[in-house]
Amino acid sequence: MRLLVNIAWSLLQARRKQSVIAAVGVTFGITMFIALLSFMTGLNKMLDGLILNRTPHVRIYKEITTNPNQPIENWFISQNSYHFIESIKASNSRSEILKSQEILNSLAHDGRVLGYSRKVSSPAFFNLGTIDIAGFLNGIDVEKEVKFYKFSDYVTTGNPIDIKNVPNSIILGKPLAEKLLADLGDIIQLTTSQGDRFQLKVVGCYQSGIADFDKTQSFASVATAQKLLGRGPDYITDIQVKLKSIEMAPIIALEFQKKFQTNAIDIQKANAQFETGTKVRNIISYAVGVTLLIVAGFGIYNILNMMIYEKMDTIAILKATGFSGTDVKSIFIVISLSIGVAGCFAGLFIGFLFTVFISTIPFNTEALPTIKTYPVSFNPFFYFIAFCFSLITTFFAGWFPAKKASNIDPVEIIRGK
Repeated sequence: MRLLVNIAWSLLQARRKQSVIAAVGVTFGITMFIALLSFMTGLNKMLDGLILNRTPHVRIYKEITTNPNQPIENWFISQNSYHFIESIKASNSRSEILKSQEILNSLAHDGRVLGYSRKVSSPAFFNLGTIDIAGFLNGIDVEKEVKFYKFSDYVTTGNPIDIKNVPNSIILGKPLAEKLLADLGDIIQLTTSQGDRFQLKVVGCYQSGIADFDKTQSFASVATAQKLLGRGPDYITDIQVKLKSIEMAPIIALEFQKKFQTNAIDIQKANAQFETGTKVRNIISYAVGVTLLIVAGFGIYNILNMMIYEKMDTIAILKATGFSGTDVKSIFIVISLSIGVAGCFAGLFIGFLFTVFISTIPFNTEALPTIKTYPVSFNPFFYFIAFCFSLITTFFAGWFPAKKASNIDPVEIIRGK
């Protein structure tokens, strides 16, 4: 084997320029594969995080709907009768979750649940002089929101915990605060859907990166929201559940819906479009990266083919002096793998440096306040995939020329010479 490696090295030296060009092709393919996957994965995590970080794995709520059982159906029951009902109004059922404390106690003892938080949601109007700006008030458990949903990452000014510690305080979406000309410490007026007007102190600004969302949203503590709506401490409109395994969300949501006799929606159903977008972008990234490596493999294949045609006499002499077809095949496979391994390690190193460089490029936009540089993922799995695929590509790129070289008849070549 040592002799075969020496012969392969001699043949590489004889075509040094072409071998370097082939290795550079592999290096370029690996570099772009690593850089592209790292950047696209980081971008996917950032885009999905804008929604998924703010979305519970399972949301328990009560939806106001019309009563499916109308009184007329109980009075006139006949095969020859028809019921014509128009303009059905919703029942007097409230939007609050009934027996909320029992549900919370059940969640606290569920081993599949990582945590949960209460929420009170209600439309509201923000008063700017004689103008009322429609918005939405969210009463939240701020400590749990910070722990489970990274709420503090989106509060650009102020301290999120202040809505719990400061009485009658509120955090406004940044576009909404700009529209109200409200800054930290200012007092704003809010009118509830019941028509009651309150004064609240602004203790922070919120910016999620979704402009339409931030234009209408505001956040207060659960206690403050209950007080504004004139409700008791048991009034809750939503329960946000964080699971230990996100994959279990669809099954658990159905289970909660039947168990608690309320509505429940899982994160996959609520954000199906984002999951689809992530999969499509990942497929494109892998497809482009694999294509680059295959193109590099064809470069090695062409160079080895040319080397075989130029070294016919050398191959014939090797076989005439006792080297078998398997030995000749091994020589050219060693040449191919040498080019592939050299290009692969160079590509992995340069790809890592290129990825580090991308992660340092400033990326400042008002839509994404928490992002300061371009998002990049340094997942070691990408380097493992690139290494394995480059070896496979270069092996097959050398296999077919090597097989052709092993079948050369030395008698015909020497006779022709």
